[in-house]
Amino acid sequence: MKKEHDFTESVWTANINSSRYPALANDLEVDVAIIGGGITGISAAAMLTAKGKKAVVLEAHSIGKGSTGYSTGNLYATVGERLSTIDSKHGEETMLQVVNSRTFAINFIEEQVKKHHIDCEFQRVPWHLFTTDSSKDKDEEVEKEFDAAHKANLEAINSVPYIFPFPDISTIATIDHQAQINPYKYVLGLAGSIDPTRCQIFENTKVLKVEDGTPCLVHTNNGIVKAKQVIMATHSPKGIYEVHTEMETYREFALAAKIKGSLPLEGIYWHINDSYQYSIRPYSNEEGNFLIIVGEPYLVGTINNTEECLQKVEQYLHKHFDVEDIIYRWAAQNYKSADGLPYIGTSPLQSNVFIATGFKADGLVYGTLAASIITDTIFGVENDWSKLYDPKRFTPLASAGQFIKENVNVITSLVKDYLFYGEVDQLKEIKAGEGKTLKLDDEKVAAYRDENNELHIVSSVCTHLGCIVHFNNAEKSWDCPCHGSRFTIDGEVIEGPAYTNLAKPKDTPS
Repeated sequence: MKKEHDFTESVWTANINSSRYPALANDLEVDVAIIGGGITGISAAAMLTAKGKKAVVLEAHSIGKGSTGYSTGNLYATVGERLSTIDSKHGEETMLQVVNSRTFAINFIEEQVKKHHIDCEFQRVPWHLFTTDSSKDKDEEVEKEFDAAHKANLEAINSVPYIFPFPDISTIATIDHQAQINPYKYVLGLAGSIDPTRCQIFENTKVLKVEDGTPCLVHTNNGIVKAKQVIMATHSPKGIYEVHTEMETYREFALAAKIKGSLPLEGIYWHINDSYQYSIRPYSNEEGNFLIIVGEPYLVGTINNTEECLQKVEQYLHKHFDVEDIIYRWAAQNYKSADGLPYIGTSPLQSNVFIATGFKADGLVYGTLAASIITDTIFGVENDWSKLYDPKRFTPLASAGQFIKENVNVITSLVKDYLFYGEVDQLKEIKAGEGKTLKLDDEKVAAYRDENNELHIVSSVCTHLGCIVHFNNAEKSWDCPCHGSRFTIDGEVIEGPAYTNLAKPKDTPS
């Protein structure tokens, strides 16, 4: 049994040997350098090399063990923010393009599974959006999505198609022929199918800086890579980009539990609950039968007690299912764009560096789509959806509210954290298992005291744009509220736009 609040693995990555590729050991020159070895980066590598390009994948940790390996494994043509929202913000034509582009990506994944015999449990399943407690607002939300699905030429029904795992359904919208995979196995399998003479894959290779140019220069901890083009397949682009001011960064918790009795039928279940939408899916492997629950998103670095979010997911699970044991707990991060559409392409001030971000929680499909759009652009092919997702697009009416909200959050965090800095005055006030910010000899530091009473002290100033990090007590990390960079208790970058680790204080007390 996993101990309480153990976040070491997801149900996908557990018990699979992930050490497969070496670290970069020398300088290289390639056509395309891909930063990040998740579904976006590996899909791009597969597409580019299949068309004759020479590429390299540079992964800071292990292939597939970032956002991809901590996702739900759900593939659907709709989107988490709702097709009805896309329709209201952008119009029916854009909504149709979103559905068509996402359907293309799902079909591409299925083709790769069949072509390369990837054992990732791919299956076609129905998608459900439903409410249980009757509420006018919640029922209308489902009804709007049902109508939007029909307008987008998706075959939707609004009746319960079989024995449903939730009693007392109030309103439901079901779309058939969506899909599910084990996302980690898929990415490992796709990576293994790539011709190694055309693409080298490196793990434990940290990118420190990228210079746009002819050629581009990618500086790593183990050498420099020259490339005609660079793809930032890092979920949020590393460094400083305009899109960072247009995105909110969310994190939410996931549980994989064994339940008493039989599992629900295979499918994607989205339950609009009191506080938020919960995502539920059954999954079986050699360890047994699991129910995966995801929910309770929060803005990264903005709440004092992240464990409360985790506890709410656990409470939801116990309320609706007869739980035998919670085996895995993990969390995943996502980036919400200002206008509800991802950013795929080159940013305004760069010519040869591509970004792919703003996927929200729909990244497996959007990541695959991004790889296709960027590959076509590199080969000079006009992609049907490149303009729709172009980072340089101008959508003031659809973006204004989100843009203002995100930047107010950033300014508020900066002002509050600098004017009212410090949660404690002395190190001795920090209890075991706690992380607090304080000043030591006029330095702003973040200090964590572990269960052995040992202090871990780093600078509290994020290396991205200088905001103050906050402690994530559920996952034991330092998280930045401005643009979502996350660091270990010893200051090492986990994810987000920051390149460099949190600085070490001049004098570290014991």
